[in-house]
Amino acid sequence: MMRAMHLSVGLAGLLVGMALVSAADAQQRVYELRTYTTNEGKLENLHARFRDHTMELFEKQGMQNHIYWVPTEGEGADNTLVYIISHENRDAAKKSWQGFLSDPDWKKVAAESEKDGKILAKKPDAVYMEPTDFSPQNFESADEPRLFELRKYTTAEGRLPALLQRFRDGELKLFEKQGMTNVAYFTPVEMPNTLIYVVAHKDAAAMKKAWDGFRNDQEWQQLWEQSTKDGKIVIKVDRQVLRPVDYSPMK
Repeated sequence: MMRAMHLSVGLAGLLVGMALVSAADAQQRVYELRTYTTNEGKLENLHARFRDHTMELFEKQGMQNHIYWVPTEGEGADNTLVYIISHENRDAAKKSWQGFLSDPDWKKVAAESEKDGKILAKKPDAVYMEPTDFSPQNFESADEPRLFELRKYTTAEGRLPALLQRFRDGELKLFEKQGMTNVAYFTPVEMPNTLIYVVAHKDAAAMKKAWDGFRNDQEWQQLWEQSTKDGKIVIKVDRQVLRPVDYSPMK
């Protein structure tokens, strides 16, 4: 009986330990936001390369594809691809990219896809990000394609914790109240005083209605006043409205 009890306690301890290791591994996962700018008329060539080859080669190297977008408006609407992938950790990311770039299959694809001219106009922009403790990391696809907003908030020096606390205390719930879907919230690894997040809307009309309702919500106004009593928090907002491409895992 005592032996069975010891075994039971030992198993319980093992399970707790495994849960802690699993939680630690989840915290180590790093996400990568990448933006590609193509030469004029080359966006469809880039789409074809990702659709037919690149995503599969990413997975071969241990990367996880999450979502691929194009802007719906603005200067980059005809020549920009934005996407999010993830890696087990930063070391894995480095190893995966080294493996990808040296992969003979990738080299062959890259050469064949650029027979008629170079696709990218400049080096891709890459931002490594870690999920916040309140991020839902909701990369599940919906039944119908949606519009997404990729929003970047830059805070005054030292004010990022106050911004994160405001989102943690109620801003996410207020977004949901207005019909938005919280997708993911990140802090960039090498960009201090910055929050990057993604929300989704049914369509453009729903997006406008949601933000109008949010700004006029008394709960939001009270939350904002409470959070800024020690000074201004956000000093700059960058925003992209994006739609998923046909090959995006998430829509």
